[in-house]
Amino acid sequence: MAYDLELARRIRERLDKLRIPEVEEKTMMGGLVFMVDDKMCVGVVGDALMCRIDPEEMHVALAREGCDRMAFTGRTMKGFVVVQPEGMKSKTNFEFWIGLALEFNPRAKSSKKPKRADLS
Repeated sequence: MAYDLELARRIRERLDKLRIPEVEEKTMMGGLVFMVDDKMCVGVVGDALMCRIDPEEMHVALAREGCDRMAFTGRTMKGFVVVQPEGMKSKTNFEFWIGLALEFNPRAKSSKKPKRADLS
């Protein structure tokens, strides 16, 4: 599945403007994911914005236009939402979503496996 290159550019520019350190881009789940401090933070899936948010804030996020729970392989992912284009058309709404994901990022658990010590 192709992803929206313009949306990827908008995310990149916003993260650059906020001077977010340790950002890495990875292709996964048929889209592009922006990793912040080795943790999935925001991304692009098709023409939608994917955000990793505090699961406790899910009710607030789902009440906003264009937002829904993220489902991957038929299963909803806890703490992940997708925002359709109508929910992020305005600069204010787009920045809200990026900010919500960045606010949760320091508390999010990293899925990166710790390196095993070499016992030889």
